[in-house]
Amino acid sequence: MKYKQYKKNQSKLLPLNGKATGSLPFVTIQLPIFNEKFVVHRLIENIIQMDYPKDKMEIQVLDDSTDDTRSLACKLVKQYKEAGYLIDHITRFDRKGYKAGALKEAMSEVKGDFIAIFDADFLPKPSFLREVLPYFEDDNVGVVQTRWEHINQDYSLLTRLQAFQLNVHFTVEQKGRDAGKYLLQFNGTAGIWRKKTIDDAGGWEADTLTEDLDLSYRAQLKGWKIVFREDIGAPAELPAEINGLKSQQYRWMKGGAETAKKILPRIWQSHFSFWKKFHATMHLLSSSVFIFVFIIGVFSVPILFYLIPLGIDTKVLSIFLLSLVSIMVVYFAANAELANPNEHKIYTWLKMILIFPVFLAVSMGLSLHNSIAVIQGYRGKKSSFIRTPKFNIKGLSDSIGKKGAYLNKKISIITISEGVMILYFLGGLWAGWSMNNNTFLVFHLLLVVGYGIVFYYSVKHTKIG
Repeated sequence: MKYKQYKKNQSKLLPLNGKATGSLPFVTIQLPIFNEKFVVHRLIENIIQMDYPKDKMEIQVLDDSTDDTRSLACKLVKQYKEAGYLIDHITRFDRKGYKAGALKEAMSEVKGDFIAIFDADFLPKPSFLREVLPYFEDDNVGVVQTRWEHINQDYSLLTRLQAFQLNVHFTVEQKGRDAGKYLLQFNGTAGIWRKKTIDDAGGWEADTLTEDLDLSYRAQLKGWKIVFREDIGAPAELPAEINGLKSQQYRWMKGGAETAKKILPRIWQSHFSFWKKFHATMHLLSSSVFIFVFIIGVFSVPILFYLIPLGIDTKVLSIFLLSLVSIMVVYFAANAELANPNEHKIYTWLKMILIFPVFLAVSMGLSLHNSIAVIQGYRGKKSSFIRTPKFNIKGLSDSIGKKGAYLNKKISIITISEGVMILYFLGGLWAGWSMNNNTFLVFHLLLVVGYGIVFYYSVKHTKIG
């Protein structure tokens, strides 16, 4: 069934006024959590408000917590169970397989034909199930992924930068793959799976840190389709402190490399067209870009000393400005599309012009951290699934300081190394100035600013003592 037919029939099949005229499918909602005492109440209360019949919806709180979260969740689950909701508190003590392990173990308890998954930081709208489920009328659709929205985008520089990047992922990357009929990914949350698809693809596996990306590709290799709906948003809280952001980036970068190593041989042995295989390869290897950014940055300093003696015409390097322009167009287009409709366009574009160089700088500043994650992923070095803590940060009046239970307790060796990189690229700026060679002036300046921001926030958001 085509998209236009879906939209035409959607109100007939699942009207949003809560009075379905047809037979609604039974749905399981899974909420995997680990030590989320600041948001667990908000999460469960929000899911309970789902506009869907109570007898057609079960909620599984998959709780691996080792702190107060467990007792808070238990109390809420008991309260709503007594109120007639089909809700269960499923706990584990060994945390085997981390999130993937929790999802896998819970499969035996799933009663629904469809499984909606929401991480602890997500607050889906009451209409979510009714908006998404109609797309499964196509029996070949195994997954429907929706776009992430940001409830605390304006909280700080860090949250603004994250929203700036995520908007591109959903409005350009995911939307483009969907339009081009290339392979897509389930983003781990804010989507619905057909239970049969998970079983057919081999189930959840914990051998990578991105179990969502892994299962997405295995499902598509089995012939299932993933549908991306940009028009359906799922609000969520962005990481408000940088060490949480780093742990998220570490999982995504290392997990992406692990999944590439695991899945790419199967992709190239598949029946997919050459271009679909090529595009999937570029997608799975995308985290490797940070390795190249880091290498180019490091070697740009010694190269300064050889450009003039070797007679290299630095004007040739200006060709790379074309790639910068293309990146700017993509980021500006994506964020302009999602801008506040009540905001004046001039103000919107001015904000993007100011934030883009900062975004570039911070991306460069994360290249050391992310390169280590990618290399470890390709080498097969195993590590724990370090979740990104949430602090129930919604507006400027909220503060992390009073909720320091989940903050890092010590400064890592990577953070110290990032401080060293600041000095290194300051040296590059001084070398260029002393030789009257401005070839890498802007590049080194962005690196200094990027590593400086990352180092500053890494220290600021560490609770020492």
